[in-house]
Amino acid sequence: MIEISERAQQHFLRLLSQQGIEGLSIRLHVTAPGTPAADCELEFCEPQELTGGEWTVECQGFDFHIDGDSASWLEGASIDFEPNQTGGQLNIRAPKIKGELPGMEAGLVERVRYVLEAEVNPRIAAHGGRVSLLEIDADGVVLLQFGGGCHGCGMVDVTLKHGVEKTLRERVPEITEVRDATDHKGGSNPYYSKKEGQSAMG
Repeated sequence: MIEISERAQQHFLRLLSQQGIEGLSIRLHVTAPGTPAADCELEFCEPQELTGGEWTVECQGFDFHIDGDSASWLEGASIDFEPNQTGGQLNIRAPKIKGELPGMEAGLVERVRYVLEAEVNPRIAAHGGRVSLLEIDADGVVLLQFGGGCHGCGMVDVTLKHGVEKTLRERVPEITEVRDATDHKGGSNPYYSKKEGQSAMG
């Protein structure tokens, strides 16, 4: 069902002990399962808040509950905790929660949109970016609009060629090329703004 690493269990145990509530546990549920917007949410849970429909994983020193409705979406899921200088980061991998990539019969537009929503946009959202599909022509050329933090970013060619295009062509093999419709020269929020005409002394 779900694999919780030892580091993640220790992290949860630390958080629970800081709350100082007897019998407190962790509960996980999937929001919007089966859609590109699906996500996992964790919360503290007191004994009286349990409905009885949960699946329970017994961990070291605490119980980890999974909402009954969410359980089927978490097949092959894993939780790990990666320590770093600022404390650490909890990583939840749940490959099935977004559902399946629409099949060949779904049509090119629907499949490209799904890949953008399920895989591409979550990755670039960390930079405040977003990609949307404008059109796909008869030759399989996809025209994308980069918005948010991507607009005006000097790295967008790299992102487009190495990230977005690679992902789209792997998932939807009929695509022949991916083009960017955004004019990045006029971006109001570029990553790398060059201040021209100023001397080094400023």
